Amino acid sequence: MAAADDLNAMVEMAEEDESFASEVPAEVERIEQLLEKLKLSALLSGAHDATGAIITINARDGGTDANDWAEMLLRMYIQWAQKNDYKSELMDRDDNEEAGINSATIAVRGPMAYGYLRGETGIHRLVRISPFNSEGKRQTSFAAVDVSPEITDDSEIEVNWATDIREDTYRASGAGGQHVNKTDSAIRLTHLATNTVVQCQNERSQHKNRASARKMMLAALARLEEEKREAEEAAKYQQQAKTGFGSQIRNYFLHPDQRVKDARTKYQMGNFHAVLDGDIQGFLDSTLRWRAGQPVADDEED
Repeated sequence: MAAADDLNAMVEMAEEDESFASEVPAEVERIEQLLEKLKLSALLSGAHDATGAIITINARDGGTDANDWAEMLLRMYIQWAQKNDYKSELMDRDDNEEAGINSATIAVRGPMAYGYLRGETGIHRLVRISPFNSEGKRQTSFAAVDVSPEITDDSEIEVNWATDIREDTYRASGAGGQHVNKTDSAIRLTHLATNTVVQCQNERSQHKNRASARKMMLAALARLEEEKREAEEAAKYQQQAKTGFGSQIRNYFLHPDQRVKDARTKYQMGNFHAVLDGDIQGFLDSTLRWRAGQPVADDEED
């Protein structure tokens, strides 16, 4: 490895000339960071890790606060994508009448997008003083995040769209004005065997919404297959599979103090707003290690 050779040469020069000694620690740190990146890359070896990710966010318990929280999470993932030079595309969005969203789906595309983001699947919990409560009471809100690999039509997932899927059309909802659709352009697909449901209403064209909904369905079915394989593998070794859409995975606190802590890895950050601005790479990396059964770094504070 060239970096190791360079370090050895630097150490030899430092032994002859003390002025080089101050450069050695920085080079050691650089090589350690490089090795850490290589270790993480080795963990991204799943069948679909290299593909894009389709992220669906649904508001759960918590009323209007939950709708607002779901929109905050949507922004968080879009910000993460922008910070890391990934592309994001809004595939579906259902706005809540009062504030926030009922649900939304985005595609995130870039190197190992699904590999990094797959561990975000689960329930995300927010504790804060509610901006929607005139009495200033503390409110706990929940949003569900579901991450699936973006699958192409020529994938190993076989679907007979005529017999395996029920298609329903309905009138798209919107915030008003030009977004109100007067035709049944929105598409809802149901996979009859698994009762998997996806929907898309973001485009005015029924054809475009159908194409996006089919992508979303393939992604959801691929994730189900992946979870099935993981559960079977875990059963061989009498382990608990480290997946689960219904599990609470992370807590976000704005009151009484600011911190975000992962319930699985115990990794945490003290800067709530930085996390919501897309600074989630530490959580993604620690989840990769946790899923692989590797030791997770001690709690960290920003």
